[in-house]
Amino acid sequence: MAKANLALSNEEFYNIYGRKKIVSFFTLGCKVNQYETEAMVEIFKNSGYDVVDFDEYADVYIINTCTVTGRGDMKSRQEIRKAKKINPDSIIAVVGCYSQVASNEVLNLPEVNIVLGTKNKGEVVKLVEKVSGDKEKINAVENIFDNKKFEELKISAQEGHTRAYLKIQDGCNQFCTYCIIPYARGPVRSRRPDNILDEVKRLRDNGYKEVILTGIHVASYGKDLENINLLDIIKMIHEVDGIERIRMSSIEPTFLTEDFIKEVASLPKFCRHYHVSLQSGSDSTLKRMGRKYTTSEYKEIIDRIREHIKDVAITTDIMVGFPGETDEEFNETFNFVKAIEFSKMHVFKYSRRPGTKAANYPDQVKNSVKEERSQKLIKLSEENEAKFYKKFVDSTLNVLFEQSVKDVEGYVEGLTDNYIRVAVESDLKIKNKILPVKLIEVKEDFAIGKLV
Repeated sequence: MAKANLALSNEEFYNIYGRKKIVSFFTLGCKVNQYETEAMVEIFKNSGYDVVDFDEYADVYIINTCTVTGRGDMKSRQEIRKAKKINPDSIIAVVGCYSQVASNEVLNLPEVNIVLGTKNKGEVVKLVEKVSGDKEKINAVENIFDNKKFEELKISAQEGHTRAYLKIQDGCNQFCTYCIIPYARGPVRSRRPDNILDEVKRLRDNGYKEVILTGIHVASYGKDLENINLLDIIKMIHEVDGIERIRMSSIEPTFLTEDFIKEVASLPKFCRHYHVSLQSGSDSTLKRMGRKYTTSEYKEIIDRIREHIKDVAITTDIMVGFPGETDEEFNETFNFVKAIEFSKMHVFKYSRRPGTKAANYPDQVKNSVKEERSQKLIKLSEENEAKFYKKFVDSTLNVLFEQSVKDVEGYVEGLTDNYIRVAVESDLKIKNKILPVKLIEVKEDFAIGKLV
């Protein structure tokens, strides 16, 4: 749809574009949020709405928020104001984690009509239709700790993607001292296996070849159900014809027993890629964080994965500037991750979150120190990623092609099962195909290959 002239009145706009209602979405945060936005998109479409890009004129704007950091809260407020400027008469619905933990704060923003937390997102259209008459304000946030059941949000297709996120779990019982998410998402709830398999088959029928298992704490899957766990679900999905790859999102290291690793190593569809959350390479910092492992235990787990899975990609999350993190502790982290040689690291700075234990810890680290430490680890991550990629130059790997390379005409890119981004000279006829590619050279954060 072409972008609207914002100077048009509502009447002029509808005369040009018709009177079908229009909704637009903006999503911040994790893969779970992205999945839930896709589910809400489908709900609105099934209710007769058109969906447009977020910078276009719409009747309704949905902002799906994140509250992991203070920057996430700030970005949410920016997008709320942006939407209202595009259409001052629009309905603004703010959903997600920021809404859940600060519902009154969000509702008091003058632009906001509806506040919905991390529960009952399937009711979003009904709430919008309820408010559409007199622009009343609605606070639909409920106590998340009363939530004992997984909320089904079904997806048949995910716009613009060839790999499908599959939410199998919600909530977290870990309560790490820095993390607000258990307060935003509530206790662990697992999705019923039959509903998971139904969605996998729908995605398969819509042409998807890879599913990525996601959740707030995926390793907890099944703890609230009987006689089933994450490994069981992986094996069930593995039996679905037409699904050629299964990838797993972030997972806690303590879940990765030798038995689990050996079992999935025997499954040819399971991707050789583990995102194993670390957070810090200092035992004293890990203890203050409330993490339930030591660096030596973590290293044993990584060694175990590499022993059983050839050419596996190991990625991770690292936090810098946790309260009390000394230069010595940061250097322990730097040296530890350098020795591990992760293929990629997501580096982020500690953000003080009211309501968590760490918010009240002494010795909060200066922002300038956080930035310096962050940049040092990002540089190391880039070096290790290039080193990992270069191991496979002159090798042939299978690539699932996804999209054209941005700003590079005539090239299409995709991912290997061990998380190497590869670009080849071709057109989009190879999109959503898994094809063998010989890697020729490494360019920054991707590899150049040739179809064989």
